[in-house]
Amino acid sequence: MYKKIIFKVFGFIFFCILLSLVAGYSYYNSGLEAVGTAENADIKEIVIPKGSSVRSVSRILEEEGMVKDRRVFEIYCILNKMTERLKAGKYSIDNSLDVPGIVEVIVSGKALIDTVKFTIPEGYSLVQIMEKLKGLGVVSPESIQAALETEIYDYDFISQIPDREKKLEGYLFPDTYEIYKETSAEAIVDKLLSRFNNIFTKEYKNRAKELNMTIDQVVTLASIIEREAKLDSERKTISAVFHNRLKKKMLLQSCATVQYILKEQKEELTYKDLEIESPYNTYKHIGLPPGPIASPGLKAIEAALYPENTDYLYFFTKDDSSHVFSRTYNEHISAQNKFKK
Repeated sequence: MYKKIIFKVFGFIFFCILLSLVAGYSYYNSGLEAVGTAENADIKEIVIPKGSSVRSVSRILEEEGMVKDRRVFEIYCILNKMTERLKAGKYSIDNSLDVPGIVEVIVSGKALIDTVKFTIPEGYSLVQIMEKLKGLGVVSPESIQAALETEIYDYDFISQIPDREKKLEGYLFPDTYEIYKETSAEAIVDKLLSRFNNIFTKEYKNRAKELNMTIDQVVTLASIIEREAKLDSERKTISAVFHNRLKKKMLLQSCATVQYILKEQKEELTYKDLEIESPYNTYKHIGLPPGPIASPGLKAIEAALYPENTDYLYFFTKDDSSHVFSRTYNEHISAQNKFKK
């Protein structure tokens, strides 16, 4: 008799559990359905703030009448491993979409055009980059200046940069970027630094060690190469000239470093310009300048790390922006006399 009672109790419990599962499954499926229909769709602009969790996203959607139950939205995201893929932005969403459809929109990142796209050209100095960012009209000049001076950026390469004015010179990587109009100055600067962090790989760090150079020295040399080279095919040759001069403890004599000292660029430098007293004047001081003079691109960085195997020590620019390379000073003068008649 007791066995029958126990069997009935367990049977009842199992029935209740089964009933709950069926009810739960039915409720879950119902919660996945769209709130509206295609005929009476309510279209809204939904803003997903940066850093939003799946819970905060579900609350926003529920409050805007886009989902029936925020918990169902959360469960769907968890089951389908979408919690970390939801992207911030402003989206146009209508309530005729079911939960999978809404998640697809937010995961796609195809937000309404409320962004600004801009390009930092290779060889831009920090001053030029600042002017570029000011021109976007997204952040104030004061906030940009403050963002460049703050110590909040957490990248290993920053810790090896010597304490100097314009500390981030050379590290705001030149590329094309797209940002939200609400983006802060710190976030913009961090985006550019993050790009450099991704570009300067472990292979490059190991190569720098082989050359007995710090990352900062590599970036400094690359920035000079970037400003001197006009043709991609000549970058590694120009790099070789500078490497050879550094080994021989010769003056680099880079006009680009003198241009960096001047407040405005000149088409041609005068002898007076070459006498300017500054640690960045490589006509007066042996070795690399105290830091980069511009933001070098990937090709310039690679040229600094992998110079051409040559014994050239001199070069000068021809009218077509290409260069003539020489091994000795006499060859250099002879070539100048030949091409600059």
